[in-house]
Amino acid sequence: MNFQAATGLLGQLPLLRVETDGPVLHIHLNRPAKRNSISDELLAQLHTVFVNMPKDIRVAVLSGAGDHFCAGLDLTEVTERNVTEGMSHSRAWHAAFDAIQFGPVPVIAVLHGAVVGGGLELASSAHLRVAERSSFYALPEGTRGIFVGGGGSVRISRLVGTSRMTDMMLTGRVFDATEGYTMGFSNYLVEPQQGLEKAYELAVKIAANAPLSNYAITQALPRIADLSHSDGLFMESLISSIAQGDEAAKERVRAFLEKRAGKVKKQETGSGAA
Repeated sequence: MNFQAATGLLGQLPLLRVETDGPVLHIHLNRPAKRNSISDELLAQLHTVFVNMPKDIRVAVLSGAGDHFCAGLDLTEVTERNVTEGMSHSRAWHAAFDAIQFGPVPVIAVLHGAVVGGGLELASSAHLRVAERSSFYALPEGTRGIFVGGGGSVRISRLVGTSRMTDMMLTGRVFDATEGYTMGFSNYLVEPQQGLEKAYELAVKIAANAPLSNYAITQALPRIADLSHSDGLFMESLISSIAQGDEAAKERVRAFLEKRAGKVKKQETGSGAA
């Protein structure tokens, strides 16, 4: 890894540290004294990054400074909002996290320490999640007298199921990194301090894919999941035909047929854990 500080607009966001290494962009939440809790300003800065993604970036990695990924909503900004203001605030979170999930590049979140409330909502908007063994997951909204407002009712319930999410919100139940990996909160589980390295390894691999294929995977799969069976199959055929018609895809198929590309082989570890 050889990350360099971003320049221009992305280098002028004080609550984030944004770096680049070739086609990989690293976005570092930078409120460690607040456990990277999400204030209105931090949310706006995150949104700014994803709607101003540099054209040469192929994959983004999202992590948190200090001992925690993100402890959720900054509750100091909640107490005085009325209903209308609360609705606008929730919709701002939706816009920012939609820009992550449906942005131009795949996003890998590196999780450690608290992945709680809005922090879990943020993590669930990424396409892949690498968790260190210090990670723990919770949705304490029920004990706080509030409800998820950053898309969690849609994204988190699809990761682990509505029943599991109901349990977490009603009881404040906390799951550790191993439980979270088994349940589906993370795709990979690694040792402490190894999350960024694993995420970077994955980012480099993903960046080498055909750009249109990456875009089709991140954009089409969640939308197909919302469709009926027949509509989903039609959408699949449409996206498949577009992807295979791309010249980069044709070259990759030719490389395989001409034995210039390797075949799929069984992983030695046999699991997603490093």
